[in-house]
Amino acid sequence: MSGVIQESFEVYREKINLAIIFSIPFIIAFAIPLIAPLPTYISAGAIFLRSASVFANGNINFIGLAVITLSTIFSLLFLSFAFVLISILVKSKRTHSSVGLRVFRNIESNISKVFVIFLMYAIILIIANVVGFALGISALLTAVVGFFLFALIFYAPSAVVVDDKRILRALQDSARLVVHEPQYFIIWLILITVIVSLLDFACIVLFGNIWSRYIALILSSLFIVPYFVIFQAEAYMDRFRLLRH
Repeated sequence: MSGVIQESFEVYREKINLAIIFSIPFIIAFAIPLIAPLPTYISAGAIFLRSASVFANGNINFIGLAVITLSTIFSLLFLSFAFVLISILVKSKRTHSSVGLRVFRNIESNISKVFVIFLMYAIILIIANVVGFALGISALLTAVVGFFLFALIFYAPSAVVVDDKRILRALQDSARLVVHEPQYFIIWLILITVIVSLLDFACIVLFGNIWSRYIALILSSLFIVPYFVIFQAEAYMDRFRLLRH
C-alpha cells in the first residue's frame, strides 16, 4: 500500500501545475450548488444539499425542481471533466506518453461515461434519501447506501479513463476489485478523512468559522482532491493487473 501512496505522490509532485489547472472544474462543480438558490451547507471542504428541508417545506415547485436538477447535472459534469483530466496524468506517466495528446484523445467519450457513473450514483442517493425520509431514517439510510455504493464504484471512473472500458464493465471490475482487494479503498478513505479534517481544523483556527469553510473548500478542491483522484488511478492500475493474472 505504501507503494501506491508514494507513486501517487510522485505523480502529484511532478504534475502539480497541471493538477491544479485540471482541478479548477472541481471548484466550479462545488460552487454551482452554492451559487444556485438551494438549501446547501459547507462542511469539511465540501458542499451538501439539505434535502430534508426540501421535503419538509413541501413547497417545491417546477422551477425549484428544475434548478436543483440542472445544478446537480452541471456539477456532476464538471466533476467528471476534472476527474478525467487528472486521471490522464497517471495514465500518461505510466505509458510515457504526452499529456497533450492524451487530453484530447477520447476525452469526450470518457467524460460522458464518468458522468453517467456519477449521475447513477446521485440518482440512487436521491432515491435512498426520499425513501429514508418516508421511513424517518433519511440521514442513516442515505449514509449507508452512499458509503457502500461508493465503495463498489470506487475504481469505475479510473477504469473508464485508464482502460477505456464501457460503463457496465467498469462497474463490474470496480466491484470485483474492491471485494477482493479492499485495502486500497480503506487506506484512501482513512487518508482523505484525516487530511481533510486537519485542513478544516487549521482553517478554523486561522480564519474563524465563517471564512474557514470557503477557504477549506477551495484548498481542498485545488490541492487535496487531485491527489486522491491520482491515488484511485494508481491503485486501479496496480491492483487490476495483479488480480487479472
